[in-house]
Amino acid sequence: MLRFPLIHPPLLHALAVAGHGSKVLIADSNYAHRTNVHHRAEVIHLNLRPGLVTVDEVLEPVLSAIPVEAVHTMRPDDGGTPEVWADYERLLGPDLPLQPLARQDFYAACRAPELAVCVATGDGRLYANVLLTVGFVA
Repeated sequence: MLRFPLIHPPLLHALAVAGHGSKVLIADSNYAHRTNVHHRAEVIHLNLRPGLVTVDEVLEPVLSAIPVEAVHTMRPDDGGTPEVWADYERLLGPDLPLQPLARQDFYAACRAPELAVCVATGDGRLYANVLLTVGFVA
């Protein structure tokens, strides 16, 4: 029996085999979960219905399971700041600032071989995607 918030066996396995420098994408429901990820990345579908589950609801237990050294987001084409980013900043704290990438750069990062897992959520908010870089355990 696990004693921390993340209990989803396929996601635990995908995170366990990801090493330092691997990437973890937690994607909203608008993201192309199959075509804008590296072909070797594990795709875990948690998109039960629109709005369930959200990126934040996945991000919080994932943060309890892995060290994270960087967090990238997809910057809107108009350069604005999506409201959802405030929720991520609250969960991540001041030591993990969001690093926005232009849309095509974000897609390129997610198609790179470092992407270990993509978690497909039902989050309908625009620009709700987060790309985590796995850190290391000292």
